[in-house]
Amino acid sequence: MNRIAVVGAGAAGLGVAYALREADAEVSVFERREEVGGRAATHRRDDCAYDVGANYCKDDDERVSDLLSGDLADGLVDTAGPVWTFDADGEISEGRGDDDRKWTYREGLATLGERLRDASDATVRTGTEVTGLAREGDADETAAGDGGRWRVEFEDADPDSPMAGDATADAVVLTPPAPTTAYLLDRADWGESDAGDSLREDLVEAVADVPYRTLLSVALHYPERADPPYYALVNADKDHELGWVSREECKPGHVPDGESLLVVQPSPEWSRHRYDDADEEIAVRVADLTAELLGDPDRYEFDWADVVRWRDALPDDGADGDVLDRGAEADLFFAGDWVAGEGRVHAALRSGLETGERIADAV
Repeated sequence: MNRIAVVGAGAAGLGVAYALREADAEVSVFERREEVGGRAATHRRDDCAYDVGANYCKDDDERVSDLLSGDLADGLVDTAGPVWTFDADGEISEGRGDDDRKWTYREGLATLGERLRDASDATVRTGTEVTGLAREGDADETAAGDGGRWRVEFEDADPDSPMAGDATADAVVLTPPAPTTAYLLDRADWGESDAGDSLREDLVEAVADVPYRTLLSVALHYPERADPPYYALVNADKDHELGWVSREECKPGHVPDGESLLVVQPSPEWSRHRYDDADEEIAVRVADLTAELLGDPDRYEFDWADVVRWRDALPDDGADGDVLDRGAEADLFFAGDWVAGEGRVHAALRSGLETGERIADAV
């Protein structure tokens, strides 16, 4: 049986596992965090569920839509209300021509990762950080993908532990954000092989070239809600200190009646400059900016806040697909929104499904 190691249990990594569920392969997924789902992340507090990474999953990808509304439909809900825009001066305008459904789950978007994990036949190990990769076998043969296996190295892994059985694989799929993937590739050991060194250098260069945005996500809870005619506001010209303001109460099951919970994402530049500030300072300043944008003095005073940091939040471009495809020469595969070139959950999931099917056809 072929053994496949998937690094990362976000939408892409779990999409790979789902696509391989009926293949003749033993699939292990390794995730450094304790939760699955990656940026499809949900926090819970005081009977509220709120999506603090990706805000929803769009339905403009037919394949992903069929999967969500089919095998993964239990608990799926549609966000009520349109997305409006605002400009650098804070002027709010109606609509942005986006009428697609905005899917999440009654318990939050993190449910997507849980559903994918449960529907796959993979072993998913959370709290397991992959720190290195090494090719085992003859250097010339393994550089060409013949006769070798990958050893997946873990932080503080005990070679005598049960995990040691999952430390080797016939193929590896890398799905973390591009900077982390580039780091793992740069440290990978192909042995003494000019071909391996050349492939590694090309892959590292292609992956490291992907530009990323840093984002803060700030949840602000209020005991009373307003009722504007939109679900969310997005900064269309990218020149405001805020990039996104959304209302979690528009998602069925997320916020108790009468209460309000705003999820606010400042601009990438603002997020980068304030990234290391204290949570309270960030929350207060973001609430001030939000109240000013909405023209609502009641939004200055929140009763609690939650600040979430995403160092490598969203790719602004994709890696060179032709170079990534060459990774298959050494049984290395890639999936993620940075592979698709679109920082969206549905793009990451589609990338994982396509990569998993490519591997399934080969095993």
